[in-house]
Amino acid sequence: MGSHELSDRSRRLLATLVREYIETGEPVSSQVLAHASGLGLSSATIRNLLAQLETLGYVHQPHTSAGRVPTDRGYRAFVDLLLESRRPARPPASVEHELRQRAGESPFMDHLLAGVSHAVSRAARHVGFALAEARGPILQRLEFVPLGGTRVLVVVVSRDRQVTQKVVDAGEDVRPEDLVQAANFLTQEFAGYSLTEVRAAVLERLREERTVYDHLMGRALRLARSTLDQLPPNHTFHVEGASSLLDDAGLDGVSMSTLRALFEILEERERMVHLLNQYIDGPGLTIVIGAEHSAPDLRPFSLVAATAVDGTSIRTVGVIGPTRMHYSRAISLVDGTTLAVSRVLRDSN
Repeated sequence: MGSHELSDRSRRLLATLVREYIETGEPVSSQVLAHASGLGLSSATIRNLLAQLETLGYVHQPHTSAGRVPTDRGYRAFVDLLLESRRPARPPASVEHELRQRAGESPFMDHLLAGVSHAVSRAARHVGFALAEARGPILQRLEFVPLGGTRVLVVVVSRDRQVTQKVVDAGEDVRPEDLVQAANFLTQEFAGYSLTEVRAAVLERLREERTVYDHLMGRALRLARSTLDQLPPNHTFHVEGASSLLDDAGLDGVSMSTLRALFEILEERERMVHLLNQYIDGPGLTIVIGAEHSAPDLRPFSLVAATAVDGTSIRTVGVIGPTRMHYSRAISLVDGTTLAVSRVLRDSN
């Protein structure tokens, strides 16, 4: 159930409450809302509306004598309202200027994206990141060739005639007919996907293996993983500004152990890229707030990212900060910067 269940004045009141809380970090009282909302409602009416919002899970009251603060659901409703009235975004002029300078110094994507993450982090005062991925070779078929005993030759053939081979120990004797069946299963499942997408899908299927797949299919997935894991990464990922979280006023109450867990995720770049790929399913904005994160260590934070697809490459620019972040500013920044990267790349070619 989304914010469509709310009346127009409840939505406006909630938006005012979220804005006030983002600015001050203090619970927002009905008196403040009566003045700031412009709804012309009495404090008593506003208290009744706040009680309804609390019952529905959009706000909560830290103490009985305090005002209200937004929940993750309240932030989500606020962001949905922002997106309904969003205008075309442009990054600060200084950001695009910095990117053009970097493009002039070096034509390589890696150099440019390092500048993107730095510029976005500095402008947002949060963690900034930039990711570029090439879709890479497309799978045509997989073959498993028995070599005797427990050894199997795994052959990965892509549509552009690239062939990757690896000898793998299956850990047990495998009948040739079982290997053919397993290879056919994987080919039917994944032909037409990029090898990077196949690798991610195989890892996901392996997590489900005990409850979904039989022994033969589980073995097929493990054989495929052992080969696909050797593929070189086809992405460039940069992240900057993790230390800014230590001074972020929006993270009051977040423990050092939680911050350390986030730092570890940011340092494990492959894990971070995997998380981003879970969230991003196409071009446009991706916003993940608090409890919506699949990784528990990220739930005190929000992620705002914008993705552009250009031919065979995918580029994403984003920020990670407290749930009490300036969402409007973050959305405009990452969306505008993603467009700026496309302009800079186009003009430099």
